[in-house]
Amino acid sequence: MQRIDAPEILDSDACSPADVEISMRDIGRVNRWFGGVTTTQKMVERVAQAYGMKRISLLEVAAGSGEVPEMVQQRLARRGITLDAALLDRARSHLPLGNPTAKDQTGQNHSVVGDAFALPFGDGAFDLVSCCLFAHHLGPQQLAQFVREGLRVSRRALLINDLVRHPLHLALAFAGFPLMRSRVAWMDGLTSVRRAYVPAEIRSLIASAFSSQGVRQVEISRHYLFRMGVIVWKSAAEKTRTA
Repeated sequence: MQRIDAPEILDSDACSPADVEISMRDIGRVNRWFGGVTTTQKMVERVAQAYGMKRISLLEVAAGSGEVPEMVQQRLARRGITLDAALLDRARSHLPLGNPTAKDQTGQNHSVVGDAFALPFGDGAFDLVSCCLFAHHLGPQQLAQFVREGLRVSRRALLINDLVRHPLHLALAFAGFPLMRSRVAWMDGLTSVRRAYVPAEIRSLIASAFSSQGVRQVEISRHYLFRMGVIVWKSAAEKTRTA
C-alpha cells in the first residue's frame, strides 16, 4: 500500500468551531480506546527506566487539547513518576488555556503557540519532546526537519506516536464510521491512514536527516491496532534496554 499524501479537513481550518470540537472529541476517543495514550505512556516509561528518572519534563508538540499527556501524566503518577508537561500548538484556539496539565516544573501554566519546525525554546529545554498523530501530517522533508528540531530542544529523546499504514488498518477505519460522531473526523481518519508511514520509512527518514552527523539510535515498537512508537535517542546511555 503506497503512501498517499492528501490534505485533511481539520488542517484547512475550514470547519466551524462546533465541528472542530466534535471532531477533536472523536480523535480523543480513538487515542483512549485504540492505543494512542498507551503508546506514549510506554515510551515515557522506557526513558524513565533507561535513565532512572522519577521526574520528567515533556514538550507535547501539536498538542491540541492536551488529553494524551494529561492521561499519561495521571497513569505515571500511580507508578511514582512525575510528568511535567508543556503543550505547544500552532493555534491558540486548539490549546486548553488554564489546563492544569500544562504546567512546567515551577507549577506555572505552560501552553505555548509556536511553530513545530522552529520550536521557541533553547537547546535541551526539556527531557523529552513528544508528538501524537502529528508525523503523518508531514512530508518526508518536513518530518526530517521536525526530528532535528525536536532533538535540539530535548535532552534525552524525541518520541513519535503515530499510525502505521496498512490495508487492514484502512479497512478498519472505514468500518469505524458508526463509532464517530463527526463525519469530518471519520473522513480525516481515512486520509490519515493513507498518508501514514510504516516503520521502515520512519527509520530511513531519520537516518537521512542525520547522515552528516552519524546515525542516531532509533527504537521502533508496534502497539495495539496499528500504532507505532518511535524513540530517537540523543545518547548511548539508553542501551540498558530490556526486551
